Amino acid sequence: MRIRSLGVIDDAVVELSPGFTAVTGETGAGKTMVVTSLGLLLGGRADAALVRIGARNAVVEGRIAVPEGSAAVVRAEEAGAELDEGTLLVSRTVSAEGRSRAHLGGRSVPVGLLAELADDLVAVHGQSDQQGLLKLSRQRQALDRYAGYAVAVPLGKYTEAYKRLRAVTAELEEITTRARERAQEADMLRFGLEEIAAVEPRAGEDTELAEEAGRLGHAEALASAAAVAHAALAGNPEDPEGVDAGTLVAGAQRALEAMRAHDPALAALTDRIGEIGILLRDVAGELAGYADDLDADPLRLAAVEERRAALTALTRKYGQDVAEVLAWAERSAARLTDLEGDDERIGELTAERDGLRAELGVLAQELSEARAEAAERFAAAVTEELASLAMPHARVSFDIRQTEDPEGVEVKGRTVAYGPSGVDEVELLLAPHPGAPPRPIAKGASGGELSRVMLAVEVVFAGTDPVPTYLFDEVDAGVGGKAAVEIGRRLARLARKAQVVVVTHLPQVAAFADRQLLVEKTNDGSVTRSGVKVLEGEDRVRELSRMLAGQEDSETARAHAEELLAAARADG
Repeated sequence: MRIRSLGVIDDAVVELSPGFTAVTGETGAGKTMVVTSLGLLLGGRADAALVRIGARNAVVEGRIAVPEGSAAVVRAEEAGAELDEGTLLVSRTVSAEGRSRAHLGGRSVPVGLLAELADDLVAVHGQSDQQGLLKLSRQRQALDRYAGYAVAVPLGKYTEAYKRLRAVTAELEEITTRARERAQEADMLRFGLEEIAAVEPRAGEDTELAEEAGRLGHAEALASAAAVAHAALAGNPEDPEGVDAGTLVAGAQRALEAMRAHDPALAALTDRIGEIGILLRDVAGELAGYADDLDADPLRLAAVEERRAALTALTRKYGQDVAEVLAWAERSAARLTDLEGDDERIGELTAERDGLRAELGVLAQELSEARAEAAERFAAAVTEELASLAMPHARVSFDIRQTEDPEGVEVKGRTVAYGPSGVDEVELLLAPHPGAPPRPIAKGASGGELSRVMLAVEVVFAGTDPVPTYLFDEVDAGVGGKAAVEIGRRLARLARKAQVVVVTHLPQVAAFADRQLLVEKTNDGSVTRSGVKVLEGEDRVRELSRMLAGQEDSETARAHAEELLAAARADG
C-alpha cells in the first residue's frame, strides 16, 4: 500500500505480511494514518481534513489479493475491473476540497463499490468497534451472524412479513383517519355526477347547438341572402328581363359550341363552360331548398338557448366543454367507486393485518428458538477463547428476552413487542470470575476485558464466517502483562487462517508478529518514504525495548525483548 499526502504521512509504502503484521511507533507518529488509509481503500468516508497541509490531494493505492471465484471478484468484474494475477489494484483520491474518487482494477468506480467489496474482504476493529459491541443491536447482529442460515432463513421470511404488515397498517390508518375527508369528497362527487346525469349531455352537443342557435337567430337574414343569391344565379320570376348568371353562361356555351370542331383547345373551354353551367344550376337548386327548409320558429330557438344554458352551467363547474365534462364524470365515477368501497377495503385490510400479525408471531417464535440454540454454542465458543486470553474463569452467556406489549404479536401465549428483527432483545453477559453474577458487558467489563471479549468474538467468527483480512486498531488498550502475551499468541494463531494487521503499543503483542513495521517521523514532523520500515534483527529488538521501557539501549529491556521474541518463535 502506498500513501501520499495523508495527514502526517508525506509519502510512504506499507508492505503487509500475508500472516501477522504489527504496526508500532511513538504516539502521534502516524500509525493511525495506516488504518485510515486502509479505511479509504475500503470505501470509508473521505474528509478534506485528512489531506496534508499544502497538498492538493491525498492518494492511497493498494494491491489486494482476492480469492478466485469469490463474491468480491464477481462484483469487481461486473464493474469492469481487471484482475492482475489474482490481485485487484485499488486507489482512492481525496482532494483538499473534500471531493473523492475511486478506481478499481484500472476503472473508475463509485466509492460505494469499495465498501461492498470490503464486507467480503476485511473485518476492521478499533476502539470505536468495542464501544459498538456495547449496543444491544450489535450484540444481536453478532449472534445472528454466528447462527448463519439457521437464523437468516426465518429472519428473511419475518422481514418480508413485517414490511407487508407495515404497508397494510399504514394504508388502513390512512383510510380510517381520513374517513371524514373521504366522505366529504364522495358527497361532492356524487352531487356532481347527479347534476350531470340530470342534464344528460352528449359528446359534441354544445357545438351542434351553437350552430343551430346561430341559424335560428338569423333566419330572416339568411333567407334573404339565399333568395338574392338564387336570383343572381337562376333569375327572378318577377323580372323576366333581368340577366342572371345561368343565362349568361348558357349563352357563352352556345356561342362556342358551333366552332368547337375546328379547334380542340376551344372545345375544351366549351366543355368547362358546360360544367360551370351544371354547377350553377346545382347551387341554385340548393339555395332554393335552403330557403324553403329554413326554420324561423322562435319556440325552437328558445328551446335551444335553454339547453345551451344547461350545458354552460356544467362546463362552468366541470370542464371547458362538454367533452371535458363527460371525462370528469368518468373519472369521478371511478373515484367514487373507490371511496364507496372503503368499508369493504377496511374489512379486507383488517383481515390481512390480523393474518400477518399471527404469521409474524409464528416466525418470531421460530426465530427466537434458532437464536437461543445458536446463543448456547456461541457463548461456549467465546468462553473457550477467553480462557486462551488470560481469562480462564470468565463465562459468557446471552440473555434473550421479550417485552410485554398489548399492541404486539402473540408468541407462546404472550403478547410481546416486535420490530424489524423479531421480538428478541439480545444482551451479551459476562461473569469475569467464579461467583460473580453475569452482568451486561456494558456494565461489567473493564476496557481490557472488553478488548479480549471482542477479540474472542472475532476469533470465533473466523472459524465460522471467515474473511481474508482482519485489522485491529489498538484493541489491546487497557491490557498488559500475561493478558497481553495471550492476546499476541491468539492473534498469531488467527493469522494462520487469515491476514492479520494490528496497530499496537504492546511489545507482548508485537513480538508475535511475522512482520513488524515501524512508523516514525522525520525532524520536520512528517512521515516520508523511509518513515515506514520493516524491522528485522537488531532493529526489532531496539523497537521492542523502546516499547517495554522507553529506552532502546537498556540491557534489561533488550533482554526482555529478546525473551519475548524467543517465546513467540517457540509458540509458533
